[in-house]
Parts: sequence; C-alpha cells; structure tokens
Amino acid sequence: MSAGSRELSSLSSPQWRFYGADNFFFGEKSARRRLSQQRAERAQKLPSSAASPGGKLAARFSNTQHQLSRSEASSPSLLLLTQFHSLPHLTCIDLQKCQDVLLGITGKDFVIVAASKAIMRGPTIIKAEDDKTRQLNRNTMMAFSGEAGDTVQFAEFIQANVQLYSMRNDTELSPSAVANFVRGELARSLRSRSPYTVNLLLGGMDPLTQQPHLYWIDYLASLAPVPYAAHGYAQYYCLSLLDKHHNPNINLDQGLKLLEMCTDELKRRLPIDYKGVLVKIITKDGVKEVDFDNDKIVRSA
Repeated sequence: MSAGSRELSSLSSPQWRFYGADNFFFGEKSARRRLSQQRAERAQKLPSSAASPGGKLAARFSNTQHQLSRSEASSPSLLLLTQFHSLPHLTCIDLQKCQDVLLGITGKDFVIVAASKAIMRGPTIIKAEDDKTRQLNRNTMMAFSGEAGDTVQFAEFIQANVQLYSMRNDTELSPSAVANFVRGELARSLRSRSPYTVNLLLGGMDPLTQQPHLYWIDYLASLAPVPYAAHGYAQYYCLSLLDKHHNPNINLDQGLKLLEMCTDELKRRLPIDYKGVLVKIITKDGVKEVDFDNDKIVRSA
C-alpha cells in the first residue's frame, strides 16, 4: 500500500470528532480537506527523521486519543472498540435498562423470579412499590426491565395474546412456546420503525414434563435457556455467586437462601437504592408471591 493510500485510510481511524450541537459529521470532501491541513501542519512540526512514510505513519498514530500502536490500529476489533469509546453519548444508551434488577433461579421443581421495586428515571425514584412482573398463564411468568412505556405495553401485549391463545384452543402454551413467541415479537419489532426496548426473564413449569424452565431474553431478541439469569447491573455482582453456589437439584429453601446471598451482595456493593425486590416462585401449583426480607442490614464491604 502506498503512503498516500495509507494516509487516506486514516479517515476510518479512531480520530472521530463532533461538530455542532447535533453532532453533525462533516462530509467526505471536508474530511479530505481537513486531512490535508493536518498533514501540512504535522510536516512542519516533525523532525527530519520522520520525513519517511513510515515515520509519518508512526507520528500520526502517536497523536491519537488512545495512543494505539501501529499493530493495534490494524486490528478491526480494537479499532471498533476505540471508536465506540470515543463517542461518550453512546456509552449510556442502556443506562435506564441497567438500573433495574432482575434475577432468576431454577431448582429441582421450581423457578424463582425477583425484580426490583423502584421505578427510576436517572437519579430520581418515581415509585418505590412497582411490580415488574406479569403472569402469562397458570405456570408461566415474565419479569421485564427497560424503557418505562415499552415494558408495560409489551408485557401486556404478550399477556393478552397468550391468554387469547388459551381461550381459543382450550390449552395452555408451555414456557418454551411462550419464550419463542416473545422472541419472535421482539425480532419483528426490532426490524420496524418503533422497536421495543425491553429485557426479559421468562420462567415457568412445563405442565407435561413438570420441569422448570428459565429463559433470558434481551431487547435484541436474543433467547437463551439458562439455569439462572440476571439483567441490569445485578449481573455484574450476582452471576459469580450463582456460578459458584447454584445446583440444579436445590430445593426451594436453598434457592431462597441463594437469592438472599445475591441481594446481600447488591446491598453491599451496588450504589443504587432499588427499594428491594419483589419475589415470586413458580411451581406445578402455579405462581405465588413470597415474603422476602428487604430490610435486612448488611455490613458494607
């Protein structure tokens, strides 16, 4: 590759800048003109040892924000990561979704789903006793987090369609069927002009096999059956505990004890007041809410 083509390729380097209140990118001609001006300015400042094309290339990369080496800058993954972190307004896209706490744990014959009670908008707590769950049928339940309007609207839409299916066909969908239906609706909305920004945990007991099921679903329509799951900031603190202590054959008391370990860790390390969790369990007898001690005082780390 010639020196000129290498210099023009720096248009895709991590030196992204914003201009104006609307973060308007300059066009290609303006970018080329700006590149020419930068080359002229650097040529005056560079010593004679940097007059070669290799020296100019090294000097250009030494002036980047992250001071990438030449080998690092040639890596597409590192280039994409650097460009992403150079856009500060994009790094907080999922902030609202991360503030909610969703936890799910499966055991021998049950599924535990816990959701934080607080409705928050930035640093403000709007409501302290909210139910972020919806029972879809007798043995299936869904917990949700994300944008306030999308969550309730999507949850009620799924709830109404699942119940309509039960009334029309005189049978209930299994948790696996409901999860795939939810995933299909999220995938369809993702390709529309108004996608839902919703993260979900869907748990249930199969009425035929009497086996517990838990599904992790995100706003990009990813679906994964898991033995335990978390959404939001809770995943950074709780997944390691669940990795270490979870066993597929635990009973309900052990599952609640494991959930208590997770909430204690959140109280100890998470600097967000999520107002405790609402806990519901799903067994072969249906869905029921259980009392959970959210007032327990935990020693700080």
